[in-house]
Amino acid sequence: MQLKKGVPEVGDNTTAVAGGFDVERVRADFPILQQQINGHPLVYLDNAATTQKPRAVIDAISDYYCYDNSNVHRGAHTLSDRATAKFEAARQKVADFVNAETPAQVIWTRGTTEAINLVAASWGGANLKAGDRVLVSAMEHHSNIVPWQLVAEKTGAQVDVIPVDESGTLDLKAFALMLDHRVRLVSVNHVSNALGTINPVAEMIALAHDAGALVLVDGAQAIGHWAVDVQALGCDFYTFSGHKLFGPTGIGVLYGRRELLDAMPPYQGGGEMIETVSFTGTTYNQLPYKFEAGTPDIAGVIGLGAAIDYINALDRRAAAAHEDALLAYARDRALQVPGLRLIGTATNKVAVLSFVLEGVHPSDLGMLMDQQGIAVRTGHHCAQPLMDQYQVPGTVRASFTIYNTFEDVDRLFAALDKARGMLL
Repeated sequence: MQLKKGVPEVGDNTTAVAGGFDVERVRADFPILQQQINGHPLVYLDNAATTQKPRAVIDAISDYYCYDNSNVHRGAHTLSDRATAKFEAARQKVADFVNAETPAQVIWTRGTTEAINLVAASWGGANLKAGDRVLVSAMEHHSNIVPWQLVAEKTGAQVDVIPVDESGTLDLKAFALMLDHRVRLVSVNHVSNALGTINPVAEMIALAHDAGALVLVDGAQAIGHWAVDVQALGCDFYTFSGHKLFGPTGIGVLYGRRELLDAMPPYQGGGEMIETVSFTGTTYNQLPYKFEAGTPDIAGVIGLGAAIDYINALDRRAAAAHEDALLAYARDRALQVPGLRLIGTATNKVAVLSFVLEGVHPSDLGMLMDQQGIAVRTGHHCAQPLMDQYQVPGTVRASFTIYNTFEDVDRLFAALDKARGMLL
């Protein structure tokens, strides 16, 4: 299998996995994996939807509530000081993690969805006008389609779709031809949640910038697989969610170029985003607080910081090689199953295997595999236009990460074989 473009090269997968990555040690860090489901050891293969949390993250959240619980920034007492210090330390960790220029460019959101909505409502509402174009790809999550449709309805702009071929590969030549003076922004996922395709975002950013357009990258599915460098990419905005990075739900990140964030109007009003308020007018706080109205998810931020500490302690090159090897093994097993059709066969992929089985509805397969302790995702994966292109109601999606094993793959296909026997 071809290595991921834009990811540091690793050596032979087998060597990297055996010599540099101890999956059993990693598994021991995740309490939820040490259980049985319906009388079978849990095989968790729904990582594209949400990743499990290591003990270090759970402990960090628990410790905050046990010892430091207080609101941040304005408290004149020790608990608030400690909470604020951990809260802002986590912002610095995120800035370092994605190589942002300053922590002021790290905006806390509830997740990728809110981050995209923030840019659409704030930047889009202030800058888009009738006749302008926003480009999204045919493989986008609904969260990277609907916010642009909403702002287009208000401004008269239009949303146009970058085509994706049968393999699930974005058509870069078609994209280049779509770029004209009316394209104001390109919003594209770094990795497809439904297919696992890795998009050539660095090339797309360069092409878009040459045409005078900005680029937002939805990094929700990429951030957990390899190191992301927003300065090297040159993107204008980058978004991701903590819960796909072994952190808690309800916390996410918007990175933006400082000059863009400075010029954008606030997204919501109240609380931390103000500097002064009177009935004759309000002045707004500096970055990043201008976009952080109200009491934030303090525990979630601290938990995300702990997740980044956990990831940084791993050998990420070896982890990426381990995931690549799992995908290659799963793909080879899938090709041996009669009636199984892989959906998304791009060369450059993360460890996501989506498929349908002839004559069987994906949800039926999912339920039967759950009875055997196998957790997979079924349905349209919030990518209905893409499912329509493939003319399927949805797929079964098995998504792998650092704590999955080759035995997990074997159990997936054993469960699939048993389900086939019951349904066909």
